[in-house]
Amino acid sequence: MSHPPEHPSPLTEESRPVTVPGLREAKRVGRRITMLTAYDHPTARLLDEAGVDVLLVGDSVANNVLGYSSTLPVTMEEMLHHTRAVARGVRRALVVADMPYLSYQTSTPDAIRNAGRFLKEAGAAAVKLEGGSKRAALVRSLVDAEIPVMGHIGLTPQSVHVMGGYRVQGRRADEVTRLIEDARVLQEQGAFLLILEGVPEPVGRAITEAVVIPTVGIGAGRFCDGQVLVLHDLIGLNQGPLPRFARRYADVSGIISSAAARYVDDVRNGTFPSEEETYKTPRPVAPKTGAGGS
Repeated sequence: MSHPPEHPSPLTEESRPVTVPGLREAKRVGRRITMLTAYDHPTARLLDEAGVDVLLVGDSVANNVLGYSSTLPVTMEEMLHHTRAVARGVRRALVVADMPYLSYQTSTPDAIRNAGRFLKEAGAAAVKLEGGSKRAALVRSLVDAEIPVMGHIGLTPQSVHVMGGYRVQGRRADEVTRLIEDARVLQEQGAFLLILEGVPEPVGRAITEAVVIPTVGIGAGRFCDGQVLVLHDLIGLNQGPLPRFARRYADVSGIISSAAARYVDDVRNGTFPSEEETYKTPRPVAPKTGAGGS
């Protein structure tokens, strides 16, 4: 009688679906984890086919897609809508839904209900929430409800007003100590992965070495177990300068603008649509003459 392996298989570039245990195993064997944000079906399909391990339906949909000035206004219904679209485009990647502001801070029952909706109604495999030790009891309650939880510490955008802006965290010794403790507490309460955002590289490294669950950095240096970027930064859809930690791999904004400008020109000068791009009317058939003739 055969038995399952003691450890789940590490992530590979094959079509095997990415799982929560597989992400933990990836850290154990030293395989770096790739993560990108995704907000719609066609983009999710392309990123999944490219081999991205985790697709995060981030509350950053607020400012990257919906036109809000920050992540704070995005609602549960908006997040569910975008998560459903992403989940429908995925075969391999693990889909994680970001819990929006006030969807989990109000009470544990609210948090369980809202997190459960992402799994039950939208097709996500896990949820992400921001905050360290103060979320300990909440993380445990979600995990006890069979809801996988991804933590997020460091620069937490939902706390932008408390922090006084989007500021790098962990510059002081006491802050570093607190962040390492936050990471350990979230791990103890059952979080399966930690996002580390906006911390100096030595801090990202110290946190990564202090926990056995994977860390994925965004502006946290080179020593995390993986990296995540906002897709719109990666492909050049955002206007203005990039954050220091981002890298632009394409200029999709320029491609879209150029294509739209060419279309406008072609319509105005009459070259679109061409004859090949129009439907033809069948050649009319002459009516038959009656037998008697006239």
